[in-house]
This record gives sequence, C-alpha cells and structure tokens, in this order.
Amino acid sequence: MKALIPIVLIVAVLLGVQLIVSFERPPVDTVQQGFRGTGMEENINPRTEAKLVEANQAPDSYGPTEPGGPKASEIYENVEVLGDLTEDEFTALMISITAWVSPDQSCAYCHNVENMASEEVYAKQVARRMLQMTKTINSQWKDHVADTGVNCYTCHRGNPIPQQAWFLESGPAESAGGFNASRQGQNVATERAGYTSLPYTALEQLLVEDGNIRVQSASALPIAGQPGVGLQATESTYSLMMHMSDSLGQNCTFCHNTRALGNWEQSNPVRTKAWHGIQMARDINNTFVLPLQPLLPEAHLGPQGDIGKVSCNTCHQGVSKPLYGAPMLTDHPTLGVASD
Repeated sequence: MKALIPIVLIVAVLLGVQLIVSFERPPVDTVQQGFRGTGMEENINPRTEAKLVEANQAPDSYGPTEPGGPKASEIYENVEVLGDLTEDEFTALMISITAWVSPDQSCAYCHNVENMASEEVYAKQVARRMLQMTKTINSQWKDHVADTGVNCYTCHRGNPIPQQAWFLESGPAESAGGFNASRQGQNVATERAGYTSLPYTALEQLLVEDGNIRVQSASALPIAGQPGVGLQATESTYSLMMHMSDSLGQNCTFCHNTRALGNWEQSNPVRTKAWHGIQMARDINNTFVLPLQPLLPEAHLGPQGDIGKVSCNTCHQGVSKPLYGAPMLTDHPTLGVASD
C-alpha cells in the first residue's frame, strides 16, 4: 500500500498541472452583452489583453489632405483605379500603402521605379485589385464594417503577404485502406479547428464554397424538398465556430444564447454582423482573391499551390473589432467610395 503513495502523488501533481494550464485563472473581467441571466457576455483576461493591445495598434495617422488640385489621371500614366483622386490625395495614399504593406521593400515592391507606369511587376496588378476590393468592402459591406471601414493595414500590418491569410491544409497521409481509409478532413489536431478532431477543411467549405452552416434541422424527421443537416455539416459548422471564437478572442455567448443557439431573436445583435462577415469573406475570396492566383509566384503560394485567402482572423487577429475599432478611413475617405 505504501508503495502506491508516490504513484498517487505523482498522478495528483500531474492532474493539478493539467488543470492549471488548461483553464484561465482569475480574475477574468466580463461585460454583459446580451439578456440578463443568460451568461451572454464578453470575457476579458487582463493578463493577455496587454499583448493583444500591443499587437493591434492602429497605424500612424497624418490627417486628410487639402481638397482641390489636378487629378492624378492628368499627372500620371496608367492610373486605373485611383485616377479620380487629386494629385495630393494620390501621393498621400501611395505613401500610406507603402507603410501599410511594404515598408521594407518601399515603392519597388509594386513598381518598376524606372518606369512607374509599367505593368511588369505582378504586385502592381494585385494591388490594383486589392484597392478595388477595399473600396467594395467599405461601400457594399457596411452591415459588417460599418463606418469604421478597412484599409490595407487592417490585414497586412506592415507585411507584403498578410500573416493571417490561410492556405489549404495538406493533412496527414491517408490510411492504406479499409473502413478508415479516408479521414474526411478530420481527426487531426490543427490550430484552425481549435486543436480538436473537427474538420480542418471547414474554411474552404464555408468561407470559399457556399456550404450549409447548420448544426441542427428545423424538424425531427427529414422533409421532402428541404435540405437536412448531416453530421459532417454539423462538425464543419462547429469547426468554423471554433475558428471564429479564436479569431475574435471570445466564446460562444458573445453571439449566441446557448439555451437556443439557432434562435436569432434570443441572440446578441453581433450575431447578425457575424453573418454578414461570413458572406463578405465568401465574396472577397471568390471575387477578388482566388482570381489573382495565376499572377503570384510560387514562393507566395501555400503547400498545395493555392493563394492565401481571407478568414475572420485575417482582420480580427484575436480581438472582437479589428485594431480595437480604430477608424480606418479618416486619412483616406476615398477608400470608402465604390470603384466605377
């Protein structure tokens, strides 16, 4: 019996360590976000908040330019997207884009500095399309970005390739055969799925493809002519929710009343904003991002040869509002106007 005592103590210590590293120790601040008594709240850990604040600083603001002056299209050649800006607005925006996207590479990242009108640098064509995307987000997706808006820095944070863009997962090698020959994109612990066994393919299914984001059917039995909700759709939905939770630094109750997850009337209003964000991500990936893949060099593609795509974390990066809600259109309000 005495011989078991050291073993029991070791097991107790290991369990204690596991508990310590698995749960956030108090104090954790909470802010009510939903109906009283439902636990719908925003959780804030003071010990991690300082790191998030440091990582989500807004770029320096230099103020808007003075109005008036000749148009950029009258001064420079081959200005397709920003030709309606004045020369001063155009120059100020180019300086900002350099700071937001390529501070180390400077203008040469997008341009042949010996001939600024040249199209030979692929990044210029990419940047042009990204500007159109930014204008579209700010003008057509206000249900998600409101008047805060976005600019290049929202995603790039001083990097030519956004560090939180995502690529297709290669996944492990499939089994040799039999019942378990295919993993169905799951049972592999990945950061994307919150290190659970949930599918790591959820982002391509639900933020690129028009997948069914549901965890339960509206009826107990199938109804002819109405799509049901299978187990795979449910698991992919939960995988996406894990990704969104990590991206915003919040748990389920930030958007949902967990006694009625599917009930919109009992949900926090930010759930509607999140729904628009999902639709926006699909639109961005399919309309603007994926068509650019043939332009990119191999070094900028993922392990499966695909372009980096947009998800919640590309902008949010651990906080419920990107850059803590700092206004992104103050210096360059023209980024909020749709392209012709």
